[in-house]
Amino acid sequence: MTAARITVNGTAAPLAPAAPHTTLLDFLRQRGLTGTKEGCAEGECGACSVLVARPGVDKPTDWVAVNACLVPAAALDGQEVVTSEGLATGGEGGTPPALHPVQQELAVRGGSQCGYCTPGFVCSMAAEFYRPGRCAHAEPTAGTDPAGAPHPAGSPDRAGAPDPEHGPNGFDLHALSGNLCRCTGYRPIRDAAFAVGEPAEDDPLARRREQAPPAPAATAYTEGGSAFLRPASLPEALRLLGERPEAVVVAGSTDWGVEVNIRSRRASCVVAVDRLAELRELRFASGHVELGAALTLTELERRLDGRIPLLAQVFPQFASRLIRNSATLGGNLGTGSPIGDTPPALLALDASLVLAGADGEREVPLRDYFTGYRQSVRRPGELIRAVRIPLPLAPVTAFHKIAKRRFDDISSVAVAFALDIEDGTVRRARIGLGGVAATPLRALAAEAALEGRPWSAETVGAAAEVLRTEGTPMDDHRASAGYRSAMLGQSLLKLYAQTTEAVTS
Repeated sequence: MTAARITVNGTAAPLAPAAPHTTLLDFLRQRGLTGTKEGCAEGECGACSVLVARPGVDKPTDWVAVNACLVPAAALDGQEVVTSEGLATGGEGGTPPALHPVQQELAVRGGSQCGYCTPGFVCSMAAEFYRPGRCAHAEPTAGTDPAGAPHPAGSPDRAGAPDPEHGPNGFDLHALSGNLCRCTGYRPIRDAAFAVGEPAEDDPLARRREQAPPAPAATAYTEGGSAFLRPASLPEALRLLGERPEAVVVAGSTDWGVEVNIRSRRASCVVAVDRLAELRELRFASGHVELGAALTLTELERRLDGRIPLLAQVFPQFASRLIRNSATLGGNLGTGSPIGDTPPALLALDASLVLAGADGEREVPLRDYFTGYRQSVRRPGELIRAVRIPLPLAPVTAFHKIAKRRFDDISSVAVAFALDIEDGTVRRARIGLGGVAATPLRALAAEAALEGRPWSAETVGAAAEVLRTEGTPMDDHRASAGYRSAMLGQSLLKLYAQTTEAVTS
């Protein structure tokens, strides 16, 4: 096994003597790459964004933006990382390097003032710049902005844009949902994003997409009495967990990274399972669809491409693109958090979990998985291998997330619905709830109040009163118990209004 190293901006950088808990952010800054900044240390500000070469959906390689403050540097053993410093090209022989197109547009459009956030914006924008499938809808032309002010020719007006969150060049503003700016304001940053064109034919990072990314490296990195281990296969991972019961299992590290940074948690052994092939399969069978537990939410979103409509509603509301580029279904379920966004939707979909252990696999319905606050039926040494969702899917689905911010926020309440309505009658109802008890749960009483009854204002009104009584909501800094209960009932009324509007429109 070779010494752990990361390729940073084209140059191999040995990991030693960094401690196994060292974040990629600290590793880069210690090497003088100080464009990568720490703002929040929680993955909410994006100042630490960098690019990582990952397996692609439409091309062999995708350039993916991740929060360097959360991921352990050891998790990038054998991988390729590009920072804001590595985007410019040229500079040999004493000549100044040429700015990357994203950097150029930010500069000429006033997208940077103090500059603290700018490298993170640059990397997140670059990931979207290189996203396969991003295409121009219309060339920017002279026009006016929504307030009526004229744009000069060549500025990024709205002509040809498919919706308010995409530019005429196909740029998806959700790519920047995890990046915060406190002095420049977002208008010039958005203008820069909407002005970038297509990568040039000789763009080295664009050409790099045509080759496969580095294969996951089996890693056994030990320093200072602590270890970071990346097994090569699922059986090896299960063996390690049997030998090291104290080990912390990580995938995207979006939860563990916060523990390390904010609460100074340290582990004698960390076992990474995010690149295990057995946990990264997505397949449709005759009676179910199986989602690998280590697929990131972005990978699931793009590979499913709307084929599970309820999850398609969840993905844009789950944290930010930066977080979704690392976070996994297995991690969201493995933490057992009562405010995770995916459990309510998966409960509504009647999902089950495939748990793998040394003695084999077993399937557990998700409704029976959670046993208490951050507790589950998962046994020591077991891993979530996959999530199974039965087919066919319910035709009427909705996900309602009540939070203080539209995006990149934690739920006060999350409600997911999956209903079969035939000839005006509710044949089957599944309702998943988050944020109203010590665990995610099914709203069984409200389901019973709907099933077998007409989908009418009277039925829904009565069921909404029942739904308000579900769970054991509490008062905290996000919401009061009374507000949470009120939102449960209101959510069902909202669903009824949405479905009847769809029928009558």
